[in-house]
Amino acid sequence: MMQLQRIFYRFVSSAGSFRNVIPVTSRRSITALFKLITTGRWSRETLVLTPFTTMGIFGFIKSKEDDKDLKVTSQKILLAKADALFDQSQYKQIYEMLNHYRDSGDVEILWRLCRALYNMSKTASEVEAKKMIYEGYDLAVAALAIDENHHAVHKWMAIFLDAKSGHEGMKARITQLATVKNHMLRASELNPKDATTLYMLGSWCYQISDLAWYQRKIAAAIFGEPPQSSFEEASRYFEAAEKMSPNFYSHNLLMLGKTHLKLNRREEAIKFLKMASEYEARNDDDHEAKKQALKLLNDLGFKTS
Repeated sequence: MMQLQRIFYRFVSSAGSFRNVIPVTSRRSITALFKLITTGRWSRETLVLTPFTTMGIFGFIKSKEDDKDLKVTSQKILLAKADALFDQSQYKQIYEMLNHYRDSGDVEILWRLCRALYNMSKTASEVEAKKMIYEGYDLAVAALAIDENHHAVHKWMAIFLDAKSGHEGMKARITQLATVKNHMLRASELNPKDATTLYMLGSWCYQISDLAWYQRKIAAAIFGEPPQSSFEEASRYFEAAEKMSPNFYSHNLLMLGKTHLKLNRREEAIKFLKMASEYEARNDDDHEAKKQALKLLNDLGFKTS
């Protein structure tokens, strides 16, 4: 009973961090509410709970929930906090919060840790970025061993496998190309509505189509025949992603512009490059996409304000 009460207190305290929904209340009042839930008896302390506190807590918990239900609810709150922080680009805070649960065997926590590490690696030093990539790869491998039918696990496995092999040289990266794509395809199969996976597939196709001659020679030496794709195939994936979720990612607009340029579709290229250049930047990725789009537009002689 004491253990359940402690879990209950932690849950209500964490729920209290949702501002304007559940005001933080005292330990004494929370203890009184716990007794009400478990015994059905009111006490004087229970009456000091505000209506919003009681309403908010009962919105999350129904009377006489067992320990398992409390843990499920606490997990949902934890993940909601992580996703809210992600929208604010607070990647380090996500990592610090979720890292306490990395050995929980919960793939929802593991892939979010992967996501935080990958984004942290973008602004880290070369040495630190490499450590983060290898740590993220290990987490993705662990998540895949737990659940091989989770779309986000395959998506982040593809990302970290590609990033890890990139640190190991051109030959290593080319060797993993087919495996990376297979993880992307599996992720898309498990969740066809995920626009980011479609974007990743488009990027894979673009990179394969844009390989330099010496890279193709390396690929030919490894595979006999290098992986095949086309800018047309890349365009189909980028367009499918945009159709699935319009304006979801600045780099999808940028890549649509770049791909149309490769296909000599100047007007379409300018259209998407202009959209990328005007995209509301919320993070470093968006700023980089805007920068590249503006440069390409200037190279095309298109006047930008």
